Amino acid sequence: MKLAITDPKTGGDLLLLTDEQDFDRLFYTRDRLKKYFTIAWNCGEKQTVTIDGEEHDFKSHTIMPLMFDQSFYFERAADIIAWQFNREFYCIVDHDAEVSCVGFLFGMANPLFIHLDEEAQYKMQLLLDIFKEELRTKDNIQGEMLMVLLKRLIIMITKWARSEHIPDPRLHDERLDLFRKFNLLVEGSFRSEHSVNYYAQCLNKSPKTLANVFALYNQQTPLQVIQGRIIIEAKRLLYYTKKSVKQITYELGFEDPAYFSNFFRKHTALSPLEFRNKDGNGK
Repeated sequence: MKLAITDPKTGGDLLLLTDEQDFDRLFYTRDRLKKYFTIAWNCGEKQTVTIDGEEHDFKSHTIMPLMFDQSFYFERAADIIAWQFNREFYCIVDHDAEVSCVGFLFGMANPLFIHLDEEAQYKMQLLLDIFKEELRTKDNIQGEMLMVLLKRLIIMITKWARSEHIPDPRLHDERLDLFRKFNLLVEGSFRSEHSVNYYAQCLNKSPKTLANVFALYNQQTPLQVIQGRIIIEAKRLLYYTKKSVKQITYELGFEDPAYFSNFFRKHTALSPLEFRNKDGNGK
C-alpha cells in the first residue's frame, strides 16, 4: 500500500509505504529525479538490506534512515514500513534547529541502525496509525498536519538514536553539533575539498579540535571520514554508471587518474576497473 501527498505549488512529496513487495530505490537510474529521504522500519524478522551494492544486517524492529542519493533494496521489502519525503516537503537542513538530525541521522557515511524497544515500537505504531489517517483525510490543512507528524517522527528517531549510539548525555552538547556540522559540510563539498584544514576553517576550529571531537563520537578521524565519503561516491559511480575512470577522477576532485586509482586501491585493495568488473558490477 502506498499513501502519498503532493503539493502542486512546491513539488513537495510525502509517501508512506507498507506491504510493498517491490519497494526499492535506484538513484542513478530510475529514481534520479526523485530526491527522497527515506526512513525505513523493519517490522519483520532480521533480513538483509543492500545499500549501494553492500549488504548489511537489518534486524527486527530496527529503523534505518537513508539519504536521497543512496540506492537500496531489501531481502523482504513487504516487511518494511517506509516514509519518504523530499526537501520541498520538509527541508531538514533549513529546519535543523527543530529536528537536529542533519549529519547524524542523515549525512553519515555509514548506515545508522536504531533498535526500538517495546515502548518505542508502541509509539511508532501509534504515530503510523495517525499518519495513515491524515494521508487519507483530504482537507486544506492536510499538508500542515503531515509536516507536524513528520517532524515528530524525526525528533523521536533522533532521540532514540542518540540514546543508543551516544549513551552519555554529557556528550549531547555543542560538540555533537560540531560533529554534525562537519559531516554536513563534507557531504556538500567532498567532491572538491579533500583536506581537514578546509573544513576546520569553515567551522572556525582547529584540525586538532575536530580530531578531539571525532574521538568522542566516531572511531574514524576527520580525514578518514572525508576519504571514506569519496570512496563511497567512487564506488557508486563505478557500480551504477558507465562513466570512465578518467571522468570519475575529475568529478571527485582529483587531477590525475593514476593518483585516483592508487587512492582507490589503497582503500579497497582493488583498482577502479577491478571493482567495476567484480561480481558483475557496472550497470
